[in-house]
Amino acid sequence: MIIYNAEIYSMTEDMHFYGYVEVQDGKITAVEQGKPEDVSEEDIDAGGGVLMPGLIDAHTHLGIIEDGIDFEGDDCNEISDPFTPQLRALDGINPYDRCFSEARASGITTVVVSPGSANACGGEMLLMKTHGRCTDEMMLFPCGMKFALGENPKNVYSDRDEAPVTRMMTAALIREGLQKAKLYAERLERFEEHPDEEEPPEYDAKCEALLQLLNGRQKAHFHCHRADDICTAVRISKEFGLDCVIIHGTGAHIAADLFGEWGLNIIVGPILCDRCKPEMRDLMLSNAAILHEKGCHIALCTDHPEVPAQYLRMSAALAVKGGLPREAALRAVTSEAADIIGAEERIGRIAVGLDADLVLFPDDPLDMMQDPVWVMINGKMV
Repeated sequence: MIIYNAEIYSMTEDMHFYGYVEVQDGKITAVEQGKPEDVSEEDIDAGGGVLMPGLIDAHTHLGIIEDGIDFEGDDCNEISDPFTPQLRALDGINPYDRCFSEARASGITTVVVSPGSANACGGEMLLMKTHGRCTDEMMLFPCGMKFALGENPKNVYSDRDEAPVTRMMTAALIREGLQKAKLYAERLERFEEHPDEEEPPEYDAKCEALLQLLNGRQKAHFHCHRADDICTAVRISKEFGLDCVIIHGTGAHIAADLFGEWGLNIIVGPILCDRCKPEMRDLMLSNAAILHEKGCHIALCTDHPEVPAQYLRMSAALAVKGGLPREAALRAVTSEAADIIGAEERIGRIAVGLDADLVLFPDDPLDMMQDPVWVMINGKMV
């Protein structure tokens, strides 16, 4: 299949050109400038519209907090234990939640679905497409472990008269869990090297779940709003050699020069919301722009359902209003998002070998009066 007569925003170094894209077996097999030599009835005329990679919402609770349903459909926070790395978002997502279709219709082809931030560690996050019959066929891979600092764990467990009730204890619980997993991994390694001499450690589901994090195959996603909480996340990450991603970063602009020096990855959002709690008092529309200017790597998110996922493009447009360059805003919901979540070999750009996740807009992708003409996931119109 060839998609031709398109204004292509490839999100590669050669970002913007007129050309065509060839798709075969769900993958992009060619990206060229100009016109194809020949087209068939099966090929698609883009009509001069803007062809982009499918949009990526880098942090959501899509399907794990179901639309319009109270406790029965809310599987986001397991508040029976403040440290739950053994939980998997995969097991809590309802792929038939109608918000998947709303996200898809707005041009979002991939989302990160995360457990909530009630716990110091909430569980394993999932990177998944927005179309499919069950979560297993929609998933790309588990992309990170969710940690939370700041008010959320404090508020949940102080109401229950349990730990943690301070930022100190939240950080201590994370360190304790990571240290146990580190020792567990060392014992496993000794056993594997000398099975006749060493005993394997007793199975521990929490430690097992953290092994992928400690060996660098998953990233540590820290829910942080305040700048001091971001510093704590970085401190813990350095102690244990973690690949750190900051989620939200509402107050990050306060120390943007420092975070830029550190080269932090920050998933900014929600943008389109109120200052609903004290740690969000520094929410500013210019946050993403300041962080980008100072050298941070940024993606944008809706934190669905805090802001419904279909407003990801609006969030990008508002970030531009706040001073973020237009190209940076488009990258923040495509290529930069893919890089930050570790999915750059699958999604986020129009490039040979990547998944054929494409969206066609009639004109400006950030014009909220326009809807996508069509959306494609894995080479199929959805």
